[in-house]
Amino acid sequence: MKSICFATNNAHKLEEVRAILAGRFELLSLNDLNFTTEIPEPYETIEENALAKAQFVFSRLQMPVIADDSGLEIEVLDGKPGVHSAHYAGTRDAQANIDLVLKQMKDHQNRQARFKSVIAYIDGEGKQQSFEGTVEGNITKVVRGADGFGYDPIFMPKGYDRTFAELSATEKNTISHRKRALENWVHCLNSPQV
Repeated sequence: MKSICFATNNAHKLEEVRAILAGRFELLSLNDLNFTTEIPEPYETIEENALAKAQFVFSRLQMPVIADDSGLEIEVLDGKPGVHSAHYAGTRDAQANIDLVLKQMKDHQNRQARFKSVIAYIDGEGKQQSFEGTVEGNITKVVRGADGFGYDPIFMPKGYDRTFAELSATEKNTISHRKRALENWVHCLNSPQV
């Protein structure tokens, strides 16, 4: 089985990606590889940060690596929190981030938003590719549900009457932005030209 490093220290993301990939690869975390160096995320776009993370880890480990950068993009907030989703309120505090979004959305009728994920992949030879996945939805007016992580309790995907935090992990993993980006990546890996 092919071993690939997933350039993350986020246990929730690791668990989600392992579930989505369902054993198709041996997905090793940074922790599994004793990689403790902090990975810089210096850019202002999700795409650039995903690629920067993958390049940083590949340059040190010289093995196939995927890196994910994701964000919540809210229409009336001009795409914010976007690339700054994880620390929108100034720290990596999910509840503070949710509270800030709900406060900023308080007077808005337009609740349209989307989650966006970009998976950057660098193969064993250093070839780089990026794959995007999105899921459209709306921001709820109150926190709903206890599962998931990040903004899941206030994001209701289109076609559902429950937030990501009210869906089971299995349900969420069938429609999530990360699932769609990963599917695009796996499809590319399985195509004859790669």
